Amino acid sequence: MASIRYIANDIDQSVDFYRDRLGFEVEKHNPGKFAEMTSEDLHLFLNAPGAGSAGKAGGNPEPGGWNRFMLVTDDLDGMIDKLREAGASFRGEVAEGAGRQILLQDPSGNVVELFEYAKRPSGTAAEKPA
Repeated sequence: MASIRYIANDIDQSVDFYRDRLGFEVEKHNPGKFAEMTSEDLHLFLNAPGAGSAGKAGGNPEPGGWNRFMLVTDDLDGMIDKLREAGASFRGEVAEGAGRQILLQDPSGNVVELFEYAKRPSGTAAEKPA
C-alpha cells in the first residue's frame, strides 16, 4: 500500500473533501490535527501545520505545491462535472496526451491528479501514464 502525507490548513474540511468527493474511508480522525484515510491501495495521512511530529518535520510545512497522487477514472468528464457541481477547484483545464488528466485542488491547495487512460481500439492495450 502506498502512503502519502499532505499538510492541510483545515483537517476537518479536508476529511469531508476526500471522504465525500473522492470516496476515501476515514481510518482515524483527530479533529483539527490529524486524519488517516484510505482508498484502495492508497493510504493518505493529513496533518495540520505544527500538529505532531509530521506537522513540524523539515521546519515549517505548509500545503500546496505540485507533488500529487493520481486517481484513475474511466469517466474523467463525469468526475469533473460532479466535482464542479460540488464546488471543487481545479488548476487549469484537461490536458491530453497519452491519456487525459486534470489537477484537482483539495481545500488546502494540495493537488490530486485525476487521470483517464487514452481510449484504444478494441483489443489493444492502453498506455500507462508518464
